[in-house]
Amino acid sequence: MWLSFPQQGNHPTTCEGRGNPVYRLNVARLREIAEKRGDRSAYAIAKRTGVNTSSAYRIASGETQPDLISALRIAEAYDLDIRTLMDRVDDEEDEPAGAAA
Repeated sequence: MWLSFPQQGNHPTTCEGRGNPVYRLNVARLREIAEKRGDRSAYAIAKRTGVNTSSAYRIASGETQPDLISALRIAEAYDLDIRTLMDRVDDEEDEPAGAAA
């Protein structure tokens, strides 16, 4: 069975100017939640969540965004709904409130 993919620009997630939402990890919120559990470093976050240590450092510093699996691991380790950690932004250039490190 062949799958037909829309041409670039015909799919809602590839159309420019549509204002598609983007979700970004709120780093300040992650740090606050982690500190309440005694995790005061990216290393401690990595140990608790099972996220690779170097990835945890980049995520906790705001250098990069977690992939879906890492975001789910973080949320599960802190017994949270993933939406608690994520902020919706209208454009990839926009930063959610509290995201600055």
